[in-house]
Amino acid sequence: MTRSRTALDYSRRIDRVIAHIADHLDETLELPDLAQIASFSPYHFHRIYRSITGETVADTLRRLRLHRAAGDLVMGTLAVAAIARRAGYGSVAAFTRSFGAVYGVTPARYRQQGRLVMPDASTSNPELPMQSVTIADRSPIRLAALPHQGSYMEIGATFDRLMAWAAPRGLLGPGTRSFGIYYDDPNAVPAAKLHSEATLSIPDDMTKVDAPARIVDLAGGRHAVLRHKGPYAELENAYRWLYKEWLPQSGEEPADRPCFEEYLNNPRDLPPAEWLTDICLPLAPR
Repeated sequence: MTRSRTALDYSRRIDRVIAHIADHLDETLELPDLAQIASFSPYHFHRIYRSITGETVADTLRRLRLHRAAGDLVMGTLAVAAIARRAGYGSVAAFTRSFGAVYGVTPARYRQQGRLVMPDASTSNPELPMQSVTIADRSPIRLAALPHQGSYMEIGATFDRLMAWAAPRGLLGPGTRSFGIYYDDPNAVPAAKLHSEATLSIPDDMTKVDAPARIVDLAGGRHAVLRHKGPYAELENAYRWLYKEWLPQSGEEPADRPCFEEYLNNPRDLPPAEWLTDICLPLAPR
């Protein structure tokens, strides 16, 4: 097997492991079992996984569980103790230390703050929120996409799989851009049936990609762009404000295309408070 074919084979095998981790966050995951899923020797699996993903299996599991916990705190009604158990912690104190190390606040404080992300136009200067949206003429871009079905809060694992797929194909670099395309309203469609795609930019002249990825051409044109700074778990509040407060006052009509998000920095390199996301709402031409 040639070097390039070996790299592609390794990425496919690690992809199976990432998908398994995402589907079994509530279970105890043993390295020998994960090695078997990847068809690697237990003696070498962990080093191969880390070389491809840039983190250990424990790092991946902890990151995905804490991200889900952040969503549970902001959007759900579970008690903090139950969220801690669901995230794999034996006590609220241990969960609080781990959550605070990543998110910078206690889970209780995060739950309180997470419902107040965007200004409320009824209680603040209505002109200030309007300034946080810009109208931008965005260029079309070609993307490689992996489908994701289920809660939008769980798309991070699909991005992990996409990066493992892209790395051996030479598609990751300083100019690579990441987008999430969201086709359904999470307030109108059951979480299990939500349809979205994790994507990254590829050269315009690339006409074919290997399965399970597909090519998506993201249309250009006028977009309302709301820049959000903070954890992804808080994005739904930003959407709510965009549609409830900004759009009716803007004089704009949305185009017949789905919203998408562009992720402007790497969430593995920065604390959640520093994550930057552009929420892009396609607008009808004028």
